[in-house]
Amino acid sequence: MARQWKQRFSPAGLHLFDRSTGLNILLDEVPVPAALYSRAPRQISIALTNRCDLTCAHCYAPKSRDELDYDVVTCWLSELDGNGALGVGFGGGEPTLYRNFVDLCQYTVRATRLSVSFTTHGHHIDEALADRLRGGVHFIRVSMDGIGATYEAIRRRSFRELLARLKFIRSICRFGINVVVNERTLPDLDKAAAVAADIGACEFLLLPQVPVRDQPGLGDRTLQKLRHWVEAYSGPLKLCINEASADSFSTCDPLSKERGLRAYAHIDASGVLKPDSYQATGVPILKCGVLRALDQLTHNLAEKDT
Repeated sequence: MARQWKQRFSPAGLHLFDRSTGLNILLDEVPVPAALYSRAPRQISIALTNRCDLTCAHCYAPKSRDELDYDVVTCWLSELDGNGALGVGFGGGEPTLYRNFVDLCQYTVRATRLSVSFTTHGHHIDEALADRLRGGVHFIRVSMDGIGATYEAIRRRSFRELLARLKFIRSICRFGINVVVNERTLPDLDKAAAVAADIGACEFLLLPQVPVRDQPGLGDRTLQKLRHWVEAYSGPLKLCINEASADSFSTCDPLSKERGLRAYAHIDASGVLKPDSYQATGVPILKCGVLRALDQLTHNLAEKDT
């Protein structure tokens, strides 16, 4: 079967992407004129809904019932796809509670060339939902903050049940494990990484806790311990870290010339475009379209920095 390469033009060069395998090829020796740069961010995340049936203290999602309209989201996806975005990550809240979730995933694969991923707590994915999602998703990120009693104290769900759900998840597509790192979860990292590898994950994403409501961010001492853990890690999984925390760690970034809004942007469940999901403010998309809102957000951030 021939590869379906998606092309992206940026300051980093010509970027080729195959969503079916996740293979990326960067031709950095190919000079790209600025006039040809792809206008959309390389990756966009969309919070489809703020609804969630868990109440994790570290969650940054607003406690509201905002939810995006299906037809509006499909218009945004078409615009992003046509302007060089490579992938969309659906989130929330809990995206599997979005009433048109499966239809939206299937539509995106069928009608665009975007890679589809989503982040989930996993507890709603049973055999029936896995069957419906298969072929409509390229990657799944599962939140697993610690293991055993640590996980259950934070998520208030059975860890054994999560492991059972992961058997269905791995039948859909490749998946990774996300861990919010704080004082409670840091001691579990070794065992969590081992569990993730044993169940077939291909990625272990570290998310140092950010301040939210009455919850503090990751303290300096815990951050230093996390650095030591990363430096000593020798397991089989690919380690990743969110971009907001990457400066504190030794990372490989082949696209260092494509940062900020060229690399990533977030749309929250009220339709506001933001630099990332942790930001409180941004630019409402409304009827102007994603790219118009992106231009305004770029302008706003530039003014803020001057």
